[in-house]
Amino acid sequence: MKAMQIVSFDGPSGLRYQEVPTPEPGPGQIAVDVDHAGVGYVEALFTEGLVPIDLPWTPGLEVSGRVRALGEGVDGYRVGDAVVALTITGGGGYGQVAVAPAELVAPLPAGLDPVLAAAVPANSTTALVALEEIAHLRRGESVLVHAAAGGLGSQMGQVARLLGASRVVGVTRSEAKRQEILDLGYDEAWLTEDLADAEPAQFDVIADPVAGPARVRSLDLLRTGGRLLALGDASQAEDQQVSTTSLWLRGIGVIGFNLGAFSQVNPALVGGHLRRAVELVASGELRVHITDRLPIQEAARAVTAVRAGTTTGKIVLTHSQN
Repeated sequence: MKAMQIVSFDGPSGLRYQEVPTPEPGPGQIAVDVDHAGVGYVEALFTEGLVPIDLPWTPGLEVSGRVRALGEGVDGYRVGDAVVALTITGGGGYGQVAVAPAELVAPLPAGLDPVLAAAVPANSTTALVALEEIAHLRRGESVLVHAAAGGLGSQMGQVARLLGASRVVGVTRSEAKRQEILDLGYDEAWLTEDLADAEPAQFDVIADPVAGPARVRSLDLLRTGGRLLALGDASQAEDQQVSTTSLWLRGIGVIGFNLGAFSQVNPALVGGHLRRAVELVASGELRVHITDRLPIQEAARAVTAVRAGTTTGKIVLTHSQN
C-alpha cells in the first residue's frame, strides 16, 4: 500500500508519500481501508520530533473507511462495514490501510458524511472524556477554554454546554477569531491578554491545550474546587512551575490528560465516548466544521496550516484510492 510517512524531523517537509508494507490486524484489532483521515495539531509536533516516535512513521490518529479484515476474537463487524476509527494508539491514518483496537472502532451512522466522520474521533472524543471522566464537569458549572476556535477548542465549548455548563468562555490570541468563537456557541470571547485583568475565581473548569505563561495566569481564575485540564503544549513555550502548596491552600487542581496514553489503558471507556461523539455529530447536536478537504499527497500543506494556527476547524485528507 501507499502511505504518507514522516521520514525526517524537518517539519512537514519531512513527509514522503511512499510504498510501505500493508499492516495486518492482530488479536482484538480491526484493519480499515482508509477513505479519509483527519488532521490534528499533534501531527505537526510529530514531524518536528517533539513527540517521541521511531522513523519512518505513519501519522494519522482518526479515520473513516471500511472494514478490511478482522483480527482474532473480534466480532460485531463484517468485512466491508463502514466505520470510524480512532487510530491514536499506533497512528497509521495517513496510510491506505490502518489498524486499530476493536474497542476504538465505531459504526458509521447512516447519513453521516464519511468526510465529516473522519474529523470526529480525536477532538470530539477528547472533549467528552476530558470534561466528563477527568474534570467531572457538573451541571451549572462554568468553563473557560483556551484556543477556543481550534479543532479541539471548537468541541470543548460545545461539549461543555451539552453537559450542562452554565457559562462557557473561549480564549483566542487573534482578534479576528472572536466572532468565530461566538458562532461556536461560547457566551464570551476573550483575547489571551484579557486574562491578566480578569476577575479571579470565576471558573470551575479551565481547558488548556496551549500551555506557557497563560496556563499559570489561568490558575488565578479558578474557584475553590476548580480543575485546570492540561491538554497539550501547542505554544511550545518554556515549562511553567506551579506551587503545589498554593494548589493546596486554594483547593484547586491541575490534571494532565493525553487521549493517546489514556486510550492505551482504557480502550473500552474511550471507545464508548467515541461512539457517543459520532452519534452526536450525526444527530446535529455536536457540530464539526471542515475548513478544507485535500488529497493525501498534500498532507504537508495541511499540517503546515494547522501548525500555523490559521485554521478554525478541521482539515480532512482523502486517499487517492477514492
